[in-house]
Order: sequence, then structure tokens, then C-alpha cells
Amino acid sequence: MARGTVAWKIIKEHLVSGRMEPGEEIAIRIDQTLTQDATGTMAYLELEAMGIDRVKTELSVSYIDHNMLQTDFKNPDDHKYLMSVAKRFGIWLSKPGNGICHQVHVERFAKPGKTLLGSDSHTPTSGGVGMLAIGAGGLDVAAAMAGEPFYMKMPKIVGVHLKGRLPDWVTAKDVILELLRRLTVKGGLGKIFEYFGEGIKELSVPERATITNMGAELGATTSIFPSDEITRAYLKAQGREEDWIELLPDPDAEYDEVIEIDLSKLEPLIACPHSPDNVVPVREVEGIKVDQVVIGSCTNSSFVDLTRSAKILEGRRVHPDVVFAVAPGSKQALELITMNGALLSFLKAGARILESACGPCIGMGYAPPSGGVSIRSFNRNFEGRSGTPDAKVYLASPETCVVCAIAGEIVDPRRFAEKEGIKWIRVEMPERFPYGDEAFIEPLPPEEAKRVEIYRGPNIKPLPPFDELPESIFGEVALVVGDNITTDHILPAGAKILPLRSNIYAISEYVYHYVDPEFVPRMKALKEKGKAGIIVGGENYGQGSSREHAALAPRFLGVRVVIAKSFARIHHANLVNFGIVPLEFRRKEDYEKFSLGDEIEIPDLRRRLKEGREIVAVNKTKGEEVLCGYNLTPYQREVLLEGGRLSYIKNRQAREVRA
Repeated sequence: MARGTVAWKIIKEHLVSGRMEPGEEIAIRIDQTLTQDATGTMAYLELEAMGIDRVKTELSVSYIDHNMLQTDFKNPDDHKYLMSVAKRFGIWLSKPGNGICHQVHVERFAKPGKTLLGSDSHTPTSGGVGMLAIGAGGLDVAAAMAGEPFYMKMPKIVGVHLKGRLPDWVTAKDVILELLRRLTVKGGLGKIFEYFGEGIKELSVPERATITNMGAELGATTSIFPSDEITRAYLKAQGREEDWIELLPDPDAEYDEVIEIDLSKLEPLIACPHSPDNVVPVREVEGIKVDQVVIGSCTNSSFVDLTRSAKILEGRRVHPDVVFAVAPGSKQALELITMNGALLSFLKAGARILESACGPCIGMGYAPPSGGVSIRSFNRNFEGRSGTPDAKVYLASPETCVVCAIAGEIVDPRRFAEKEGIKWIRVEMPERFPYGDEAFIEPLPPEEAKRVEIYRGPNIKPLPPFDELPESIFGEVALVVGDNITTDHILPAGAKILPLRSNIYAISEYVYHYVDPEFVPRMKALKEKGKAGIIVGGENYGQGSSREHAALAPRFLGVRVVIAKSFARIHHANLVNFGIVPLEFRRKEDYEKFSLGDEIEIPDLRRRLKEGREIVAVNKTKGEEVLCGYNLTPYQREVLLEGGRLSYIKNRQAREVRA
């Protein structure tokens, strides 16, 4: 069992209840929260429903960085709602254009040794400064703002020992791609990845943040680096040296597992369509023609990434057949590349400059052409996520992206550099960053905040009421899906659907829209017959983003149970939060015993959950009985019995008032 590691120390300092043994339920105190506008509107509707006057965290920040296209009233109305909520409840607000939440949080708010809970799966980015930063559903974040602890199973702490130093043209992006190549998108379930060793001294904070950001693609609870002199220098340049503390693993620290990576032996890597773990050396896919290239996203749009990319482009032009775009990750990064001339290099090379926002990463504009090949410095390349169903999206470092944009085809940056006579470019961190704080709105004092009226546009709807878990479930199999179903499959992103995030009645019409267009009509028919919907899934069901709408919308439609071979962490928690029971096949081959339309009975579900007993799913159509287990903590079982976490908290508050 791990002892004396950085993550272990932070958890121990913040432990509210439970034993710090892998698999045991623990609750930890949350110091900071962050939301973004795609998940934040629902999170704040949930916060309002909890009836508190002001957030109880040390700091909470509401970022507007996802739903940025203002093609009608919906997104602007959500933004205005978020601004008014921030004023009302004592929350910092980052206005549109200030940048992507994860990069901006690292720059301006992340603190070593503190805990951060964010309603976005890439919240672990702040682990780059030695913070325990965890992605979660919006309801969990709302609960943290209301002063509730965060419940989870104590993860294993995996030490990633970095040895040696990176060769030229090999970057931090290649480090995390190497881990994905080795471990797959399921390899981090129930784990924290903590980086240590001589190799970390070669990595700046933005490079560390690239690695912790994409730990989300491993399915990890979070990823973290120590807080050392490199962290101190970064925070000092941000004008925040007082936020620094030294936080290192003990000399005799013990990890549950150790993975070794010799940085000197890595080479440029690329994730091929359609999964971040479909990783090969760039040299193995050279020659594939490229239609589009974009650098940006919360993974690789820092000052370091942009400056080096611009230097490679100096005196060169983007290939005539390629459309190339740059999305700076923050207003701060945009200011820096304007000051050092990098922005002009991008423009002279023929680049499009996109807004400092998530944009193309979530299919919010800049979609590839039909069947097009797009090389991106992003973190996800799930099928259809780009906005083009048949696009082929590759993930690579910004340096690899840029040379592909110049060459018009996938090319190993080492070979390109040798041919062009380009030497590796080292980027020095500035002694002082331009802080870029002009686009923040500070929290109002409590008395002034109480007088704020919350704005609600016509698309903002309150949460629908949900009932508690029934004694038994009677329903039908409404959908059967395979392995690695993502939250993008369940509830797509993009410019058409994202603006409906604050209206569960409207967005529920798009559940499994591109997987099975008949799913919603089927669920409506079941609801009319008084039957529950049951989804049958494969391994790692619900991987990807933290969007709780992928649980909330199915629950609204009438889904009460998902039976899968295994679940992704955040989606599993979101299902519980909204009263959907996540069951797991005791024998994985039993997955084959279910077909669309099968009539299912799950008797004594409520009693069996209370008693911690196995669940029996009776397939009445096929005459089969299947044993199911569940990976639920005692707290999660209580939440499920009351129909979800919001009901649980409100009922507990009512009981406390009566007492």
C-alpha cells in the first residue's frame, strides 16, 4: 500500500472519513472547484436547488470556454445566467475569450497541496503544479461548493519513474502517448499516476500539465507531479510565489505500482483514429495526405507549445492543400505570442487564428471535410467528435502537427527537420507572464451578492423531479452496445446539441442520436407502458468526458439500469448521482444473453442493494437468469436508494432541520 507519496500526503491532509486503502471508500475535503459553461449551467441549477447562500469552498471559478458560438440566444443566455450566478454565490467568473478553463486555472489559481474538483474530465491538468485535481460530474461539484465532501474509492497510487531526458523533437505529448500505448484507455481505472525521478527536472509546468491533462484518457482518477523549484519559478513568474509550497515524495515513499519510462528512448508518436490509445510511431504512418491541422485545446496550447510551433513556421508556408489553425489556450498565451512575434509568424505562414476556447476539440466549429484527415494536438479523437462523422482524426504533439501542415502529409518531425535543416528550439519561460486578469469578474461581497437577481433565458429549465428507487425493476432492453462507449456516443457534443445543456427536456431528444436514432422513440414508448429502460454495455462503458447529461438525460427518458462488463469512473458516479443503477456482469460472457427488446425483471433490487447482496436479472424473453454485481460504496448505495444525490442531500438536510 502506498505511503509518503505526493498524492498520499494531500489525501491524508484532506481526509474527512474512510481508510486510505485501495478500494476503500473515502471522503475528502475540496478546497477549489471549477466549472465550464457546457457543464456549469446544470451544476449551478443543482447548486440553487440545494438552497445555500454562498459557496463554502476556498475558491470556486466559473469558466465560459466551451459553448462559445453565439448563433442564437441560447449560448448568450447561458453566459448571462452564469455571470449572474457567479455574482450571487461568491464565485469568480472567467469571461468568454479569457481562455480554456484548465490552462487558465493552472496559470492563475492552481495551488500545490490543495484539492480541486472540476465538472470537466480534464481537471487533472492542475496536477502539473502539484495539486490533487479530479474531474467529476456537475452534481458532485455543486455538492462540493455547498460544503459536501467528495466521495470516491481510494485509488492505487502508481509511480511513473521518468529517467533520462527527451531527445530533440520528442515532447511531453509523446510521454503520455507512450503511457496510452502501453496501458490503453482502461489502464488507469482506480489509479492515480504520480510522476517522479530525474526526468521531471527536464519538464516545465506547461509540459507537466500536458501529461496530467491526458491522464484522463487512461481513465485515471487523476495525475500529479511534485511541487519543486520548477513549480516555484513558474508561480513566481505568474506573480503567485506566495501560493507555492514544496511538496515532494518522501525518500522512502512507497507506490502501489511503479512504471518506468526512459525518456531518452522515446520517439515522436501519434494516436490514430479513433481512440487516444491507438498509438504508433509517426514514422509508421508517414505519407498519409492531410486536409486539416489544428494546434490548441487544453492539452497543447501553452506559451511553450505556440512559441516553438511558430519558430518552426518562420520563413515557411502551410501546404496549399492544408487548412491550418491555431487556438491559443488563454488570453495570457495570446498576449505572449503577440509580444514575442510568434503570432505574426503564424499569420505569415497562412494560419487561421481561432478564439481562445475549446472550439474544435468538442466539435464547436472547425470541423474537417467529409472523410478528411485532421492532425490535432488535442486529447481525444473519438469517431464523430470533430463534428464530421467520417473524419479521420490523429493526435500528435504541436511540433508534429506543424511539420505535417507544411509537408501536406504525415511526416516524422525528425526527418522533416533533417531535410529542412531545422535545429531543435528550446523555449525559455518568461520571468514574468502578462497575467491577463482583465477578463475575470471577482466575487461580490456577501451582502451585495444577496441582492443579485439571477437571470434565466427561455432555454434554461429547472431540473425535473425524480422518484426513489423502486423495490423491483420491470422493463425491456432498450439498447445493446459494445466496448468503450463514450459519453460522446451517449450524448453528442457539437454546435447543434451543446446549447441545450441547460434544458434537459430538449437535450434528452439526442440521447444515442448517432448510434441508434430509434432509441429515444423506443424509450418514450416504454415510458407510456410504465416500463423501465435497461441498457446493456461492454467494457469501459461511459469513457470520455464528465458530462453528467449522459446520465441525466437517459434517466429523464426512463433508463433505470445499465448492465455492463465494466464502467468508466466518472460516468459510473454520474449514473449513481441520478439514480441509474450500474450493474456489472458476474460472468462477462453473460453479455451475449441479452438482445434488444428482451423483457427483463430485476426482483428485490432495493432490498438486495440495502443488504449488499448480488442482483439477479431475469431475462423473461429468453428464460435466463443472470447474476450481477455492483462496484458501489456504502454511500453510493444510500444515494441510489433515494433516487440520486440531489434527493439524498435535500432529504438529509430536511432530517437535520427536524432533528
